[in-house]
This record gives sequence, C-alpha cells and structure tokens, in this order.
Amino acid sequence: MDHMTMSMLEYDKVKENLREYAVSYAGRKQIDDLMPGSHLRAIEAALRETAEAKAILEKGASVPLPSLEGIEHIVSLLHTGYLFTEQDFAAVQTFLHSCGQLKKYMAGKRDMAPTVSSYALSMQELPRLKSEIERCIRFGKVDDQASKQLEKTRKKIAVVKERIQKKMSSILSRHGSILQEHLISVRGGRYVVPVKREYHKQIKGAVLDQSTSGQTIFVEPEEISQLQTELGMLEADEAREEAVVLSMLTGLLEASSPDLLLNIDITGNYDFIFAKAKYGRSIEGRMVQLNDQGRIRLRGAKHPLMLKTMVPLQLEMGNGYRSLIITGPNTGGKTVALKTLGLLTLMVQSGLLVPVEEGSVFAVYGKVMTAIGDGQSIEQSLSTFSAQIRRLIAMVEESDRSTLLLIDELAAGTDPGEGMSLSIAILEELNRRGAMMMVTTHFNELKGFASSAPGFQNARMEFDVETLEPLYRLTIGESGQSYAIEIATKLGMPSGITQRSREILHNHKPMAGGAKAETMFSDGATAMENGSNADFGQDPLESEYEQSGAGTLPEEAGRRQPDSGEPGRRHRHDREESMESDEGAEPEETAKPQKLEVGDAVFVSSLQRVGIVYQEEDAKGMVGVMVQKQKLKINQKRLKLYIEKGNLYPEDYDFDIVFESKENRKKSKMMQRKHVEGLSIIRRPEDV
Repeated sequence: MDHMTMSMLEYDKVKENLREYAVSYAGRKQIDDLMPGSHLRAIEAALRETAEAKAILEKGASVPLPSLEGIEHIVSLLHTGYLFTEQDFAAVQTFLHSCGQLKKYMAGKRDMAPTVSSYALSMQELPRLKSEIERCIRFGKVDDQASKQLEKTRKKIAVVKERIQKKMSSILSRHGSILQEHLISVRGGRYVVPVKREYHKQIKGAVLDQSTSGQTIFVEPEEISQLQTELGMLEADEAREEAVVLSMLTGLLEASSPDLLLNIDITGNYDFIFAKAKYGRSIEGRMVQLNDQGRIRLRGAKHPLMLKTMVPLQLEMGNGYRSLIITGPNTGGKTVALKTLGLLTLMVQSGLLVPVEEGSVFAVYGKVMTAIGDGQSIEQSLSTFSAQIRRLIAMVEESDRSTLLLIDELAAGTDPGEGMSLSIAILEELNRRGAMMMVTTHFNELKGFASSAPGFQNARMEFDVETLEPLYRLTIGESGQSYAIEIATKLGMPSGITQRSREILHNHKPMAGGAKAETMFSDGATAMENGSNADFGQDPLESEYEQSGAGTLPEEAGRRQPDSGEPGRRHRHDREESMESDEGAEPEETAKPQKLEVGDAVFVSSLQRVGIVYQEEDAKGMVGVMVQKQKLKINQKRLKLYIEKGNLYPEDYDFDIVFESKENRKKSKMMQRKHVEGLSIIRRPEDV
C-alpha cells in the first residue's frame, strides 16, 4: 500500500490505539508489522478470526493468555552458550503452564470459535522440560533434590555452619565486655565479631575490616578460621553442582526450542487477535461482506477517530457507476467522507472490524491512493497545487481496476478554467484505466461532467439552508452548492462585504455565455494577481470574476472583443448611450467617447486585452492602462469601457494596492509617519 496514503488517512493512529490492547511483546510486534492485505480470501480469514475472538470476549470470560514476561530475553540467548539462570527457568515453567491452560480453554470454544480455537491445537506443553524444571527449580533456586551430589554437599555445608555458629556463640559469651555489639557479623563472606578498638588484640584472629569511625575492629577468631575455610570449599562445590543442574536444564531447553518458539508465535498471534477484538469492541466494530468487483455499500459508517462527533455516513458505489463527484459547502463534511471510506477500507483489509451497520459491503483493492490536504513542503518549495499534481501524476501512472482513488478538491489552487479542464482530462484518463474514484470539488462544470460521463455519478453533502448548519449526509444522484456567502455571513463576515458579494453574484448570473463572457477580463485579473499587489490579497476585479463561479476558457476566448450588446458593459456607459439616444445624438462611432476614470476596466482593441485605467486621459488623448503587470499609455480611441470602477471597487478604494508595488507602499507609509534619511520612491516614466 501507498505509505503517503496511510499517513494522510491516519492509519498509524489506528495502529497506536490497537497497540494499547496487546499485552505481550510478540503481540505488539505483529501490530507494528500490520499492513493492509490485498488477497480476498486471506482478508476474509483475518476478519473471521477477529469476529470469533470478539464473540469469545462478549461471553464475559477472561482468556488465559500465557505471560511472555522474560521470554524475549530467553529467546535472544538461545544457542549462544549462555547458562540460563533459575529465574529464566521459572519464567519458562510459568509460560509452559499457561500454554496448557490456554489449550484446554480453547478446546471448549470450538463450537463458538472454530478458527481461533484451532490455533491452540498446535501448542506444545513440553512435559519433560516442564517437569524437570519443576523438579530442579523451587522458589527461584536450585532445589536440593536436583542431584544427589548437590544434596550431599548441602548437608555438609549445614553441619559446618552449625559448628561455626556454636563456636561464635561461645566467643560472644566469653568476650562480651570488649565487644562493640553482641552480634555476629559477616565480612567478605566470613564470620567476624565486632571488637572495640582498644581491646581487639585480646581476641586471637585476623582483622578483616574496621568501621568508618575506626572505633570498631572486625576480627575473625582463630578458632573458627579452619571451619570457615572448609565452608568456603563446600560452597564452591555447591555452586559447581548447581551449574551442572542448570547446564542440564539449558540443554533440555535448547533441544525444545523449536516447540518453544512455536508456542511463543501462537501466543503472540492470540494476543494480536484478541487485541483486534478488544479494539473492535471499543469502536463498536463489526464483520463486513467483501468482494473483488468494486461494490461498496456503507451503512451507518463512522470514522474510528470521530465516533462521538460524526454523523453516520451512507454511501454506495460500484452499481452502475464506479466514481462519485461530491459537491457541497466547505464545512459540510466532504473530506471526512473521503477519509472515512479510505481508512475503513484500509482497516478492513487489515482484518479489523469497523464501525458500520449490518449489511455494509467493502471492495478489496490492490492499491488505495489519496490526494487529501495541501501536501505542501517548505523544503521542496511545493505549493498546494504542485503537491496535488504530483500525487495525481502518480495516480495516473499506477491506477488500474484494483485501485481506489480519493481526491480532495481536485485541481484546486490554480486558474479556475484551466483547473476545470485539467480535472476533466484527469478524470477521463483515470476512468479509462478502470480506477474507482471518490472526488470532491467546487467546480460547477464537474457536476455536468459527472451527470453525463459513463461511470460517474454526482453526490452532495446535505446542508440546512434555514439554519446554515451542515447535515453531514451524503445524497447520491444530486449535486450541491457551496453556500459560501451564507456561511461567511454566519461566521461573522461584515455585512457590507457579503452584501457586495451578492450584488456581484447577481450581476454576473444572467450574463450570456457564462464562463466565456467572464473570461474576457481574466487577463486583467491575472495581471492583478501576478503584479506588484500580489502580496496584498485578491483584487476586486479578480474577486468579482471568481465569485461569479465562472471558469476560464482557452486564451483565444479571452481575446475576443465584446460587442456593444454584451452584458459586460457597465452602467455609466449604458447611461451615456441612453442619453445620446434621447437627445438625438450622432451614431456611436462619431459620438464623443466617454471619459474614462481611474479604476475602470477597459478593453484595449489594439492588444485584444482587458486592462485597468491607472491614469486619466491627458492633453494628448493618452490614457494610462495597466495590462498584465505593464503600465502603458494608450490613445483613448483604442479603448472601450468594459466595467466601470463602481462595479469593481468599493467607494474610497485605495488604488495604490492595485498600481503601486509593495515596496513603494511601505516606503510611502513610513514617509507619512516620519522623515527617514535617504528614503526615496523611484518611479519609472510610465508610472507618472
């Protein structure tokens, strides 16, 4: 599976939540290695075992999973020459005992969970190893009964220790007055008595230590020295005999290592399966039907990370259409719908139960690929659009009939017209390759495409127009609208702005030719976007254009000169024409041209472009017009009013935002506040 897709869909977060339910290192390792599969039968088997484990848990019984505490350390040291300790064998004995308990437990679950219970049949109880450990190791130590020689040695040790104790008791009685304390101490493994410093020579023996203050001298009495030497030799014999026993057990353990490792694997697998079942219960997951024909039917589906907040999703694909084009408002849950389908698909193909209602059906895919989120990278200097295009290129290269593609806001972040045409071309190619797709968009043109193109279907996220609240319900077969102005109003956008946007939208809706007519001033909008004011937000000319929902057609359409009857002509020109008509004025070609004002959008006949007036007509009849970042002086005879400034800009609009560079505006503001030595604004001749 595609790693970027799993990251976008937060698959790792699901694994982190799943990992919390594992109790052993072996179970956690299986979760760490978990990846979505692509083979239908294998996925069905994995789902079946998870469902069976969930059924066992729902009976309320506690599953006796063997403890693997300390086992990982033992496995790592097998066949390395290491002599295992009493604690190691105690852990092995506990593990083997638990394996026997689990085997008996699963034998009673064959009717309820035939698949899961069958795994325990392969577990080995290793009775010889288990019984030898029980015979030789008791209470964490090698037992006396482990070997006859060890038993003899320990009996001798007990006799010598008893003789030493008697002699030490006698010494304490005789020399009580010169002792610092009436007790027996041990230094360096040998028995000593604590004597006051000034009397230590009164007891014959070896000085082995003294206190920190120097007031107490620890003396080994001469009369027990021989016994202590004998004791040391016997204890060495004991250690040697214990090593023999541990070596024998180590040999048995290593001889049984294949069966031991099998038991560990089965235990880890059980831990993994029951972790999946516990996680499934926590999200109210259930078993689903699978197919490899691309049929999807989601009933009451929820995103596992949004269980408490998400409205259940209803979705169907694969019957009559393989791809959905989803439209609707930004806050309506389109992206959540994409992520829900994508993540649940990955979970199902990982053998996990998913939070859906009965009757849900999932298709199995060889690849799931997404283009969700902006995907920007500072290091690679990628824009949102560039990042998505790279993902789309990968999709085109890798897609086939076993691929599910999830694309959010297709071709967003670029020119609407080009983005729309590019979107359609991409969708056509992906459809030709057989991929299933779920795509969200704000392009109105894609609604028409989806309604007419074979294999595609429209869908919309429902929205309550009265309360302006998203309903988060997906309705298939219908397209939605963005409700951008309504949502902006609800979120607190100033009323002047929203009212103005409604006016602009209303003025553009009735225009003949729709996108074609709007495109005629797209060059002027592009000039605003790419010019010196690009850092200061969108220009009103461009804003009006985009709010209308119109796209852009190829460049030739943008160069077509509007005739006098096109609705692109605005009020002042219309009024002047009306007045001329009322007064019996001469025909338009001989009438005096209207006076152009700063901010008017004009059509430049010699360039076949739309520009913005930045300087009114001078004595020579030359007008300053900015066309695509360039400021030009053009004779007024070659200009025709296209949109008057009142329909483009608010009253008292600061035209420096449009015509001045960012740097000059900053300098101007500084000059207004105070005098700055050496600060100057330099303008080219065409700027004045």
